[in-house]
Amino acid sequence: MTDLPAPKINGIHHVAYRCKDAKETAEFYKRVLDMPFTVAFSEDYVPSTGAYDPYMHIFLDAGGGNILAFFELPEQPEMGRDENTPEWVQHIAFQAPGMDDLMAAKARAEAEGLEVIGPTNHGIFKSVYFFDPNGHRLELACNTGTPEEMAELERVAPDMLEEWSRTKKAPQHAAWLHEKARDEH
Repeated sequence: MTDLPAPKINGIHHVAYRCKDAKETAEFYKRVLDMPFTVAFSEDYVPSTGAYDPYMHIFLDAGGGNILAFFELPEQPEMGRDENTPEWVQHIAFQAPGMDDLMAAKARAEAEGLEVIGPTNHGIFKSVYFFDPNGHRLELACNTGTPEEMAELERVAPDMLEEWSRTKKAPQHAAWLHEKARDEH
């Protein structure tokens, strides 16, 4: 432990992923999710390390002050994914304001020829899933939970994490959530 004051954080500045082709990626996110391409940085040397590694770093406006960024690294080996992690685990989730927006996003992705899963009911939100041209799994989620349901989940979260930490079995503190999701199918 330290006596130093905790840093003040007021949000995520940006989240960065690798892409195969920066132009294709910017065009995909604009076309499918209407995310404007806003900023690009490109250098031959990495500012933080000084290493020679030419890159294109693009920034996309995800709304609400949130920025999604990508790096194209043409001199690095072809990008892959963590083969020890199931592809459903690592994903980028965007918030849809309402169910109409979620369904419109699904229709737009399907019109692009993308395979879309969902909507999937998670009890407190519903989601659709598909992949971008780089193999990143994308989720669009629409909150459906009540304030009371959210408060209850927040209340039981510490107990659930503690039980999981001890047993590595799914705690049943929020079993009502799974029942709610099943009932709405």
